[in-house]
Amino acid sequence: MEIAIVGSPEFTLGFQLAGIMRLHNPENDEEMSQTLQSMLDEEEVGIIVVDAADLTRMSDKLRQRMSDSISPTVLGIGTEEDNTLRESIKSALGVDLWK
Repeated sequence: MEIAIVGSPEFTLGFQLAGIMRLHNPENDEEMSQTLQSMLDEEEVGIIVVDAADLTRMSDKLRQRMSDSISPTVLGIGTEEDNTLRESIKSALGVDLWK
């Protein structure tokens, strides 16, 4: 299983330096949406990491699909508070580890 990173070049740079090679730098929100939708259908991708700010700009339907997806798991990370990781762990384990 591969880890894929989707976001601006500034966001993906640190992951590239860490050795992750599956990087996607969409130019706009429409391209971001198309990239995420296509990655959700790829069997070799196990984790998709996205900037949390980019996730908030996606459609409700796409965000719900990403939230419901177990494989690949979509993680929103960034400076803004995001509960994607918390909800993914809670869904997988049935326990809220933050309590």
